[in-house]
Amino acid sequence: MNPQLETDLHALVPGHSTADGPTRRTALKAALGVGYAASVSPIMAQTAIKTSAEGLTAGEITIDVNGFKLPAYRAAPAGKTGLPVVLVLSEIFGVHEYIADTARRLAKAGYLAIAPELFVRQGDAQGYAEIAKLMSEVIAKVPDAQVMGDLDAALAWAGANGGDLNKVGVTGFCWGGRQAWLYAAHSQRVKAAVAWYGRLVGQASPVTPKHPVDVVASLNGPVLGLYGGADAGIPVNTVAAMQEALVTGSAAAKRSKFVLYREAPHAFHADYRPSFRKAPAEDGWQQALAWFKTHGVA
Repeated sequence: MNPQLETDLHALVPGHSTADGPTRRTALKAALGVGYAASVSPIMAQTAIKTSAEGLTAGEITIDVNGFKLPAYRAAPAGKTGLPVVLVLSEIFGVHEYIADTARRLAKAGYLAIAPELFVRQGDAQGYAEIAKLMSEVIAKVPDAQVMGDLDAALAWAGANGGDLNKVGVTGFCWGGRQAWLYAAHSQRVKAAVAWYGRLVGQASPVTPKHPVDVVASLNGPVLGLYGGADAGIPVNTVAAMQEALVTGSAAAKRSKFVLYREAPHAFHADYRPSFRKAPAEDGWQQALAWFKTHGVA
């Protein structure tokens, strides 16, 4: 832990304290982790991290979800079974190279990592030129219940393909960070979760009936929240509100905690975007690995 990178919430919020559709070609492209939706997402020349697949079994799989073939990217140590499992939940841009690389990083750490394409029924997240249209035409139409079912199916696939379902974790980024909180409340198999700057509060709707702040009583595994103090889209006061709610939640909720990186913006882990901040990203990654190990996923 680098004390220069993080801050207590009370440093920023007085009065608060810290406590613990598409074509087969499109689906294949997404699941293989290629392409970046360059016109939608602000792209740097190249990613900061390139993780080799050497020594791994990595690439596209399809997961049966009640007859629907859900594309996903899988990475795992080659030839190994009985592996701890981590579900990797993407940003709104889907499973492109950054998410695939994150799965390979987890595989290098000894995990079976699975990144499902969770928007595929609603559309091609990498085929949009405008974020507003992507949000309204695809992301806003993805029901939380559908996501939970897809993640259940991904775990079932993992259990039949070398994964140990007694050691299950979930991590997600932005949109996926919110879903990581929700899945930790949905699945009793989740031992621990790591949510990177996922939205915590919001209005209820038929598609999103509950938000993380609403499910603290149901958390099955403790969640590590990695958030940016300079995140313009997730105000620090919502992080503080979530922290207060955790104190009144389940036993797992009470063991959850936040790390707030004072100067970090939203998407500070996304090493293909200008928002990337190397020091918080690296510190957060080490904290995530330690969190999984401490809470029985490794």
